[in-house]
Amino acid sequence: MMAAVPLSYIARNLWVRRVTTGLTAAGMALVVYVFATVLMMTEGIRSTLVATGQADNMIVLRKGAGAEINSGISREQAAIIETLPGIATDPRGRPLVSKEPVVLNNLPKRSSGKPSNVTMRGTSEIGALLRPQVRIVQGRMFRAGSNEVIAGRAVADGFQGVQLGATLRFGGRDWVVVGVFDAARSGFDSEIWADAEQLMQALRRQSWSSVLVRLSDVDAFDAVRDRIDTDPRLTLDAKREVRFYAEQSESLANFIGILGTSLAVVFSIGAVVGATITMFGSVASRIGEIGTLRALGFRRGAVLAAFLGEALLLSLVGGVVGLLAATGMQAVSVSTTNFATFSELAFQFRLTPLIAAQSLLFALGMGFVGGFIPAWRAARLKIVDCLRAA
Repeated sequence: MMAAVPLSYIARNLWVRRVTTGLTAAGMALVVYVFATVLMMTEGIRSTLVATGQADNMIVLRKGAGAEINSGISREQAAIIETLPGIATDPRGRPLVSKEPVVLNNLPKRSSGKPSNVTMRGTSEIGALLRPQVRIVQGRMFRAGSNEVIAGRAVADGFQGVQLGATLRFGGRDWVVVGVFDAARSGFDSEIWADAEQLMQALRRQSWSSVLVRLSDVDAFDAVRDRIDTDPRLTLDAKREVRFYAEQSESLANFIGILGTSLAVVFSIGAVVGATITMFGSVASRIGEIGTLRALGFRRGAVLAAFLGEALLLSLVGGVVGLLAATGMQAVSVSTTNFATFSELAFQFRLTPLIAAQSLLFALGMGFVGGFIPAWRAARLKIVDCLRAA
């Protein structure tokens, strides 16, 4: 007595009904495409911001500040941070500390002409040194003490008037773009950098937004943070740079993930209904075959498994097609507003093995839900009724 219906029989039945099979699989592929794309988007945002940080860097902000743009650190506090033990120095003995103002600049987007916020960061030679992923790809680095700026690749590509040699009007001054840098797909690609002191003077500011510190050792973080926490002069928060940027991504990534997944689930209802109708049609047109299988000794469980296997194979085909289509999104660069900073953030969709597995499991889940009831009905048919109907 045969225990299970051969897989070849299951696949052949799908091929015989290839028109309805193709339409149903296309519906599932569309849902999987949406589902996978949403997951790739959230992963792209997280990876872009996490890649912005360095494991041995520490960022210091005002206590309670959620982002650099609403933080403030006085010059006296910044000078104290420079003297703390556990901070690395360069070959000339200078502490690897970068005191930086961070503000928003409103620029027109190249695609629509509509204005959007761009992060403008004041930094220095040390600030560039603390970010090894940043490299100049056009022009040169700005000169200290000048009204020169360099723009991230995403800003130069996405906004008007930020190309090499252009002049920006900001803070009552003209700033000349002398370089374009690539930040290895990190958040810095969406920023414009200027000399920190010149930017402070232009904005008439007396305090820095943040202080970036290179630790002498990765494990020195806890000791340095404890000194900052216990010093009454420093009402500041210290975080690992990697953790800080990971937190910056959470609100936006979670919002997109929840909204997109909800839409995918709603769309999946239609795909499940389509799979159910397809499988019910398959059962109705093959009642004679079902009776023959039962007469040959196949038990109800084997018939149930056969029809459920058809639904799962159908959903797997749709899932693979949808996933392959979503893979092409990795070549697309998009930008959105970062909820933490209210500035533009450019990122790319990112496919991971986990997202691929989740997408295929989502497809199989649709196939199981859509195919179980028709498969259960096929298994419950009586041999006599099947042969009589045939």
